[in-house]
Amino acid sequence: MVDRSPWRRSADNGSIRPLIRSVSSVVHPLRSGIPGEYDEVIDLIGDASLVFLGEGTHGTHEFYAIRQQISKRLIQEKGFRAIAIEGDWPDAARVDAYVRTGLGTARAALSQFRAFPNWMWGNQDVLGFVDWLRAFNLSRPRDDRACGFYGLDLYSMYASMEAVLKYLERRDPQAAEAARERFACFEPIGENMEVYALLVHAGSIQSCEPEILRVLDNLRERRAEYAKHSPDWAFFDAEQNVLATKAAENFYRAMLRGDPDSWNVRDCYMFETLQRLRCHLGEEAKMIVWAHNTHVGDYSKTAEHNQGYLNIGQLTREHYGNQVFLLGFGTYHGTVTAASAWGGPPEMKDVPPASPGTYEDLLHQVGIDRLFVPMKQLRDTPAASLFDGRQERAIGVVYNPSYEHLGNYFKANLAEQFDGYIFVDRSSAVKPMWAALREVGRPTRRAA
Repeated sequence: MVDRSPWRRSADNGSIRPLIRSVSSVVHPLRSGIPGEYDEVIDLIGDASLVFLGEGTHGTHEFYAIRQQISKRLIQEKGFRAIAIEGDWPDAARVDAYVRTGLGTARAALSQFRAFPNWMWGNQDVLGFVDWLRAFNLSRPRDDRACGFYGLDLYSMYASMEAVLKYLERRDPQAAEAARERFACFEPIGENMEVYALLVHAGSIQSCEPEILRVLDNLRERRAEYAKHSPDWAFFDAEQNVLATKAAENFYRAMLRGDPDSWNVRDCYMFETLQRLRCHLGEEAKMIVWAHNTHVGDYSKTAEHNQGYLNIGQLTREHYGNQVFLLGFGTYHGTVTAASAWGGPPEMKDVPPASPGTYEDLLHQVGIDRLFVPMKQLRDTPAASLFDGRQERAIGVVYNPSYEHLGNYFKANLAEQFDGYIFVDRSSAVKPMWAALREVGRPTRRAA
């Protein structure tokens, strides 16, 4: 998935200082606590109605904090009314219910996000934002649409099936029983989807996709009947949970084929979910997406495109054009919350200085702790060449700093991949809500 060749400082010998001076002349310093700190970002977003806010890791406090400050301004000043996250639909639904009704607490709402990686949305930064969002919705005029909170991802397949059954049980017990029988197709393997995919691939069992499609068809056939007794949103939610189940089943089978197949199944599903949600909310609905840079940044402007990868940022930009704004985030060094293996506990890990010659290294040498690069404004200027052909760092939920040069960089045209880019020189680890954050100096294992 990534270019595995290490970088060397010699690539910039003799030319780095002029480059640094050129970069310094086009960036905007960001000074925390200063009124209007993100004015340049908000101005560059302009009239875009689909704003993607990325992150270079899934565990950096500053990325969450800055992303939320920008989101607050978009909600308050520009009428954005949806936050869509790189999280699962049924898990986000409880948060959505809380920010709309205020019943319960933000901590209880976020308790849905207990599966690995639980710190990704179950952290102190998101907790504060969810409470803010509830207060905003409570303060708005009654004729103003509330700002919702939605999940675009597909990992909570069994939670989605359970949500469908609960919807049907309240409205059509007979249909619920039929759906339960069809979902029972998965029972022989429990919840081990890796085993399921292997057995389907080997021909030992049949794919459950036809059974899922029957549930979806039956649900849609009864839409008019169900609409007489329940809100339209309840049906939309149930339908989306069936679609999430279908996509997850496809995703796990695609994992046997490896990347880019499984990656593309996931990002295509996230794009389709975003489209469905926008259609349901209204074609003019203004939406904010929170996801990793590797999903947000247009993959057609990276070396990953040559390997067959695509992502939600690329698909949305191709479909909606100038309505889309893509903002990336990066850091040079600091600490990050990540695990040493899939399913492992969250750990505070050191983020070493970025490899020489990378975008993060270049921006570090500008000497400004936090800065904003208006990529959209630079594309037709000589400065655009500074952000083409270098390596970009991406840190996931599983991370080993010792070997990051082997798997955490890929080549990109940063000026085309994003419309804007925020850089934090020294960053810090996000604090999980439930798990104790174990501090480690040098982890021993990393997976993408």
